[in-house]
Amino acid sequence: MAKRPRGRARRRQTADAAQRFERLVQHALDGIPEPFARALDEVAIVIEDEPSAQQLREAGLGPDEGLYGLYEGVPRIEYGADWAFVPNKITLFSNALLEDFPDPADLEREVRITVVHELAHHLGIPEERLHELGVD
Repeated sequence: MAKRPRGRARRRQTADAAQRFERLVQHALDGIPEPFARALDEVAIVIEDEPSAQQLREAGLGPDEGLYGLYEGVPRIEYGADWAFVPNKITLFSNALLEDFPDPADLEREVRITVVHELAHHLGIPEERLHELGVD
């Protein structure tokens, strides 16, 4: 989960801005090297404006915090043959990213960092280890 200090709510994006953001996300996904890119086949990538109240609550975040991205699902290292399938999902929250990174180059870099961060959670890398590696 990529956290951020919560700022003011942003208005809904225009269709053009949403398409530009989707292209940034696709560019970040296209840049994931093998064998990690294969893991993306197991995860839905979703773009939302803001996290829901439930997502914030389940992430243990307070009212003054927000998210750039969130992984929901069962990490690969916890898969079991007797488990029911649970869909894996990475959600990127566009309003927070657009608000906090107005410079296009900074935004592109942060989108990539957020995608890698959330994919790492799918691969079973915990938050503490990501912090040690500087991917937080």
